[in-house]
Amino acid sequence: MINPSSNLTSSDYDELAGNFVSWRFFLFFLRNAQVLELVVALFVFVAIHSLRQKKRQGLPIWPVLGMLPSLVLGLRGNMYEWISHVLCQQNGTFRFKGPWFSSLNCVVTADPRNLEHLLKTKFPNFPKGHYFRETVCDLLGDGIFNADDETWQRQRKTASIEFHSSKFRLLTTESLLQLVHYRLLPVLENVVNNSISIDLQDILLRLTFDNVCMIAFGVDPGCLSMGLPQIPFARAFEDATEATVMRFVTPTCIWKAMRYLDLGAEKKLKRSIKGVDEFAEKVIRTRKKELSEQISNDKKQRSDLLTVFMGLKDENGQPFSDKFLRDICVNFILAGRDTSSVALSWFFWLLDQHSLVEDKILAEICKIVKERQEFDPKSPLVFRPEEIKKMDYLQAALSEALRKCSFCLFLPLRNQFSDVVVEDDIFPDGTVLKKGTKVIYAIYTMGRMEAIWGKDCREFKPERWLKDGRFMSESAYKFTAFNGGPRLCLGKDFAYYQMKFAAASIIYRYHVKVVKDHHVVPKLALTMYMKHGLKVNLIRRDRSPLHT
Repeated sequence: MINPSSNLTSSDYDELAGNFVSWRFFLFFLRNAQVLELVVALFVFVAIHSLRQKKRQGLPIWPVLGMLPSLVLGLRGNMYEWISHVLCQQNGTFRFKGPWFSSLNCVVTADPRNLEHLLKTKFPNFPKGHYFRETVCDLLGDGIFNADDETWQRQRKTASIEFHSSKFRLLTTESLLQLVHYRLLPVLENVVNNSISIDLQDILLRLTFDNVCMIAFGVDPGCLSMGLPQIPFARAFEDATEATVMRFVTPTCIWKAMRYLDLGAEKKLKRSIKGVDEFAEKVIRTRKKELSEQISNDKKQRSDLLTVFMGLKDENGQPFSDKFLRDICVNFILAGRDTSSVALSWFFWLLDQHSLVEDKILAEICKIVKERQEFDPKSPLVFRPEEIKKMDYLQAALSEALRKCSFCLFLPLRNQFSDVVVEDDIFPDGTVLKKGTKVIYAIYTMGRMEAIWGKDCREFKPERWLKDGRFMSESAYKFTAFNGGPRLCLGKDFAYYQMKFAAASIIYRYHVKVVKDHHVVPKLALTMYMKHGLKVNLIRRDRSPLHT
């Protein structure tokens, strides 16, 4: 019998085996081609469907991830302009849908009608809520910006009485005068004499930090001293605020896991809050000792916020705990340190681009000063409170800077960053709010909406705030830099006085010129810092022509 394979060589076997493998691979590909086509078709369908929703929803909505991919891209660029573009495209309000099972779902609005509804008309229906309090509790505790109901009302009532007392007003004006004339101006003069550039944002942060610490704690940290020393408490405080804001753009489960594992921003937050607590505890211990000595020696009592709250009792008739005192002071420092200094930084940046506005401010200052009965242009000039009050054009220019470069994206602390709806509600623009919905309002966007400010909304135009040469304030729900309704900023008058006094003192003496090619971009933080600071050169003015 003949074997049919007996004539096949080894190379023939290899060829047959290769053909067999190729054939099997081809059959496998044919069987799975339809599956691959289905996968590709499904992906294309999901992508097209998600992108189509952009027109109606404002952003693409992806399965599982929601709008998170768009948020991540926004964070990598200019977050402020990104959210403004989305809101303007959506007529001022849109729903942000986060990943499944996350806490990032919310309604974002920049509509003045909605803000009045939220901050005034239906104020009790929009408390801070558990999400906001939990997110910032490590830093703010039970302070006024993180409190609701009776706790908030008690703190606000006490602070309001103190803020409007003559003794407190005297403290604020005297402390600011000392800091400007014995700290700020000598530092600036040293800069001019040595022909060096400085980070004006850093200088102004030091000024307001020293000022608010004197008001809140009754202590002077000495940040704005010659040589500009690093103060551990100031560094810890800034690190804590930066780490806290990251929680608002991170799913709750993730930042909680990072806190548990002591990783990343949560590790930084834990260490920085420890530094804040150590400083606060030391000040509180020292103040209690001082108060006991004052009582025994019948000395005059201080008028700072810490001392005021130390003399009060809680609802049970007991003195406030050290933890509660710490929370109160930290909240007020956060409110007073960043807002005025950052606003002034953007103000001087804008002034560098609008020389005509600077000339008008300078003319107003000189006109007011020349009205003094006794005026010597050669003697050091100290502005009087009544003179600061008359500077209407300066206040208009500062208000315009606040409007155009609002120092907070969402004003997360002074205002209600995240309000949880207690009962079903409807905004005036027709947006339906279900119980438990988180609401965010974006004031940076409000300053850029033609529907609110007109077609010249992106121009720096102080004249829009003037009527017959006098400053005229806008509605608190159109210009929300100082909030509105029951949570109207208690320190509004002081903030304006502080900014006007510091700005006038600088402008009268120096021309502030931003360093050429210095890159100015906003930083994502609780307040809108300049990411790289504000590098400037100072040019001393020849004041003799100013008084001719």
